[in-house]
Amino acid sequence: MNKLGKFFQVFPTMGGGWSVAKGGANRALKRFPTKEEAESWARARSIKERTVLVIHRRDGTVAEMNSYGNGPHPPRARKP
Repeated sequence: MNKLGKFFQVFPTMGGGWSVAKGGANRALKRFPTKEEAESWARARSIKERTVLVIHRRDGTVAEMNSYGNGPHPPRARKP
């Protein structure tokens, strides 16, 4: 098992939208036209399933990582 345990990730698609996948999966669970919609859906699932949420930037680097369970990255307050 990886260091994060169970996690969801939000990442850009080649077609210009955003996808949400469970960690280690080969296919996306759901696709969205905007990053905000993907983040919102993934955050709700992460809270419900008590997992880590990893949000990527358009270039693929990690923009944000939050744990909604017993993970090592507790949620931070968002900047206004």
